[in-house]
Amino acid sequence: MAGLTRRTALAAAGLLPLAAACTSSDDTNGDAPVTRDDQQDGPTRITYGDDESQWVDRYDPVGTSRGTVVVVHGGFWRSAYAADLGAPLAADLASRGWTALNVEYRRVGNGGGFPSTFDDVHAAINLVEGDGPVVTLGHSAGGHLATWAAARLRFDEWSEGVAITHVLSQAGVVDLTTAYEENLGDGAVAALMGAGPDDPSYDLADPIRHVPLDVPAWCLHAPDDTSVPISQSEAYVAAATDAGADARLVEVTGGHFELIDTSTDAWRTILGILDGVSPAAG
Repeated sequence: MAGLTRRTALAAAGLLPLAAACTSSDDTNGDAPVTRDDQQDGPTRITYGDDESQWVDRYDPVGTSRGTVVVVHGGFWRSAYAADLGAPLAADLASRGWTALNVEYRRVGNGGGFPSTFDDVHAAINLVEGDGPVVTLGHSAGGHLATWAAARLRFDEWSEGVAITHVLSQAGVVDLTTAYEENLGDGAVAALMGAGPDDPSYDLADPIRHVPLDVPAWCLHAPDDTSVPISQSEAYVAAATDAGADARLVEVTGGHFELIDTSTDAWRTILGILDGVSPAAG
């Protein structure tokens, strides 16, 4: 773990691509190696638009699927960060019986922002097929989009599509208004929205304004996260529970990045929550 910590620190300092800091574990059940018997050979690429960033990689398990997990990567919605961050998570989930969709979408710098980024995530989720729960799992900015997605069908702009049944936010930016005011990510929210919190677009885009959700939500966050403070999840869960929602704050260890490292206790906590949503066969 010492090597991983150093790699994560380098990534946070901008000295190493984040994807290199988020190495995939080879464990299937926390201690057993993933084998090719546990999942199909490689993902299937599905496009949902003409832009080079409008695609999903679907990872299929062998046998009956437990349901679908839609993986939404982070990176403060910027084009410098891409879906390779989510690929190890999707592969690990498929090895455990889930259908996993690793979503790419237009980001700030390559045609993204409000509303195109939201349109893309909506379109990607609508590629879900089959029975079972539909879980959104997103890290950082992806946690924002994963939580937003559970409320999106309320709005005329995204009123038709696949409903989300459960939300797992990994250190998510789930209070856009406060994130704007605190200048998280050096103006990342302003770049995404193109406006300040008084603009009506925040009513469509800010998860904390959408409470209560109609589905359970878990906000996983480390108290020592220096990229997205845990106060983001604390404020969201407090507002959601006050409004009568099923929302839970789950504290983990490992700063901002161990939530997307499949060798960590933080990842095993996520797997435990998913086991409660849809128990593994056998």
